[in-house]
Amino acid sequence: MKLPTVSDPRNLKSEYMHFAKFGAAARYGVASSGVKDALLSDLDLRWDDLALHGPNAGGYRPLMEKIAARFGVDVSHVVMPGGGCSFSNHLAMAAITAPGDRVLVEDPTYELLIDALGYLQADVHRFRREPQEAWRLDPDRVAEALTEDTRLVVLTNLHNPTSALESEAVIHKVAEAAARVGALVLVDEVYLELTFKDGTPRTSFLPHGNIVVTSSLTKAYGVTGLRCGWILAPAPLAQKMSRLNDLYGVHPPHIAERMSVAALDRLPHLRARASAMIEPNRAAYRELLGGHPALEQTIFDQGTTVFPRLKHTDGDALFQRLTREFETSIVPGRFFSRPEHIRVGLGGDLETTRIGLARLAAALEHGAGRPSDGK
Repeated sequence: MKLPTVSDPRNLKSEYMHFAKFGAAARYGVASSGVKDALLSDLDLRWDDLALHGPNAGGYRPLMEKIAARFGVDVSHVVMPGGGCSFSNHLAMAAITAPGDRVLVEDPTYELLIDALGYLQADVHRFRREPQEAWRLDPDRVAEALTEDTRLVVLTNLHNPTSALESEAVIHKVAEAAARVGALVLVDEVYLELTFKDGTPRTSFLPHGNIVVTSSLTKAYGVTGLRCGWILAPAPLAQKMSRLNDLYGVHPPHIAERMSVAALDRLPHLRARASAMIEPNRAAYRELLGGHPALEQTIFDQGTTVFPRLKHTDGDALFQRLTREFETSIVPGRFFSRPEHIRVGLGGDLETTRIGLARLAAALEHGAGRPSDGK
């Protein structure tokens, strides 16, 4: 029987996620932006921390209360949908926008945000962050791009893919401009967790403002499997998101919620573990690639990613050569609307990352034929 042709105006896939899942694996991978996966032993779990079932209609209350207390907000502002920051972004944007709504998104940005907005049939417009300005967020540039029918502005902080850090004051200035046209601001703060070195979290979220924040434990702490993502939103909007999630996931896996409570209690250990990898890896990047003549770049003192511009090739061509000749992977910049760039991850195993960075340096050399082990 011949299947009927299905026509759908929505975007029904993400090329970046397909690449990340199935195309980025390599012996010396420096493509991942997250910290290397933690072990169960890093969570110091007890039997009481584990249960298959429990009261989690609308979210597991102890987990929601921990997030609320962590950021100094009432629990009515917290949504814990499961699915990490990626699904939190999707749920937030789905609750805020309707098909045809004008949405303003920074450029470059994480492609999955654009893909999700395509699925939601938003009318996406872009404003640029510029490398010659160290990728800073310019509130005036955002304000100039706003129109009376703009519904949402989408930002990342730390900026993905560059790791640029923006102040809360600047983000609040963007929010003030957005408020003048009745728009909300969504800030993905998943990488901001990497900056809480003294253990004190912060956020641009204001309980009674027009800012919505998403984040998770995934990128900064290596607990990918827990999918512990959250949304901070004005209480009426948070309730709307929770109700919408009834159409999507209904309940997160309760055992992951219970383990996430344990992970939040272990953040000092997980933070120290992450720093013990990121800091040496950043030092290795500066040593091996910081002054490389084939690159133009800003290397920040925070974050797990660097986003250099290639002077003599493009990201896809370099990726093909790296994987074919050097057993090494990076992320081609076309996934961030910058094909002449690459994104390099610094959250992996120390030895593997150093060798990967050395092989990247070797591949950038004119006429380099053999990989270096970086030792």
